[in-house]
Amino acid sequence: MGSTNTALILGATGGIGGEVARQLRDSGWDVRALQRGAAHPVEQRDGMTWIRGDAMIAADVRSAAEGCSVIVHAVNPPGYRRWSELVLPMLDNTIAAARAVGATIVLPGTVYNFGPDALPLLTEESPQHPVTRKGAIRVEMERRLSKASEAGTQVLIVRAGDFFGSMAKNSWFSQGLVKPGKPVRVVSIPNSRGVGHNWAYLPDVARTMVALLSRRASLPSFNSFHMAGQWDADGTQMAAAIQRVVERRTGRLPRIAAFPWWLVSLASPVVTTFRELLEMRYVWKEPVNLDNTRLLAELGREPHTPLEEAVEATLSGLGCVSTSQAPRLASPPIDAARSRCA
Repeated sequence: MGSTNTALILGATGGIGGEVARQLRDSGWDVRALQRGAAHPVEQRDGMTWIRGDAMIAADVRSAAEGCSVIVHAVNPPGYRRWSELVLPMLDNTIAAARAVGATIVLPGTVYNFGPDALPLLTEESPQHPVTRKGAIRVEMERRLSKASEAGTQVLIVRAGDFFGSMAKNSWFSQGLVKPGKPVRVVSIPNSRGVGHNWAYLPDVARTMVALLSRRASLPSFNSFHMAGQWDADGTQMAAAIQRVVERRTGRLPRIAAFPWWLVSLASPVVTTFRELLEMRYVWKEPVNLDNTRLLAELGREPHTPLEEAVEATLSGLGCVSTSQAPRLASPPIDAARSRCA
């Protein structure tokens, strides 16, 4: 296992990859970021080293990983496109590079691995019987990582709920609940009435990964941890937090509406993203909660930003509230259950 604090980030221009890169940098790590189509072969920017390369090219990943003790595998095809063609080859390149340089692999995990039979409370040992194509690929990713760990490569998987944050452009929050770059007039709720859901604020996920990496010398070769994140017990609390922030910042109260699943279903035969969203609808019909007992035993606490603070930063980053708007006096909590449409 490498002992230097040098990390290679694959997917540093994305939400979770970018957040982990910044958190590692701010914690004193030397950070390298592989970027396809970069203007220069090597560029120093934002306190990191950006290297031109492609995660689909094994030689690029291997070269960029030289001297690194950690590889963060946070790269995914955009818009759910070509997962079956790209996801596993990219992971194989990461595994090969990590094996060659003795690096720890960090993978941001998802709940895609789990089918309805594992819900509502997910532990690291819950059965993985996916019912979607993405879920089957995720299970195979973890199988390959487990096999790599048996051969001596340390693996760290941190599984969390639906990401949100100022840099989470491709997320349920930014694509389902609100519209990036536009004032929030309507907040859509995807879940069935009263169904709880787990959300994960990107900075909290990244801080958790950094904290675990600081203890990697004492961790076993294969590690999987769940984050409790932001638990919305009845599916209305996230929407209510958005309402409070928007009203405080703008003086306008957005209305609550049910997510238009009918439209997603209608357009899914021709729109790839809608088809993939429809596959995952089951996680909005049943509660999805992650048990963080193992994480607490290791770290003592889970990084946790208060929900309203996290929502405000997210809405500002997405351009839904202006950063120049002075926050107004806080309003009383809104009863989202009453304001939600039938």
